[in-house]
Amino acid sequence: MTEVFITNIENQNQADKAVKSILSNYSDLKINTDLNENETALSFPCGHTILRIEGDNFNSDEIITSLNRLGLKCHILEDKICV
Repeated sequence: MTEVFITNIENQNQADKAVKSILSNYSDLKINTDLNENETALSFPCGHTILRIEGDNFNSDEIITSLNRLGLKCHILEDKICV
């Protein structure tokens, strides 16, 4: 299973903390972040960071809750055109 999220992670330090938090509950996941999108002038959700999670068994709602506890916004990426 692969899920793609958008977040308001702003830098590598926040990304590292987010990944560590997720891995504390799901140690077997593959997690990748893409910080390039947050360099735009658009506000969240159109200016965002991509968080990709791949693994056999995880709960997307628990991932979102975990990141919210860190003060981060997180949503499942939907098909949407931002202008």
